Amino acid sequence: MSPTTFNEAVALTKKFTEKPSNEDLLKLYGLYKQATEGDNESERPGGFDFKAAAKYNAWANLKGKSQEEAKSQYIKLVEELSKTHV
Repeated sequence: MSPTTFNEAVALTKKFTEKPSNEDLLKLYGLYKQATEGDNESERPGGFDFKAAAKYNAWANLKGKSQEEAKSQYIKLVEELSKTHV
C-alpha cells in the first residue's frame, strides 16, 4: 500500500511492525515538522538532552524547504520504509 497523501503517510507510520532506524526516525520527524509547521524557529535545547538536540537538528537542517516539498519527501520516505516495516 503506497501512501498518496501526507495524511495517509502519517497513518501508515503507525502501522509499522518494526521500528525504523534512529536515522530514519529523525528524517521522518524533521520532514513531518517542516511539513506541518515550516521552519524551526524554536531555541536549540541545551545541556545533555541529546535526543531533543538530535530532533531539533533534524528539523533545523530543513530550513528553507517548502512545506509542500517536505510533505512530498515525507511520503517518499514512508513509502520506502513501508516496504520493510509493514
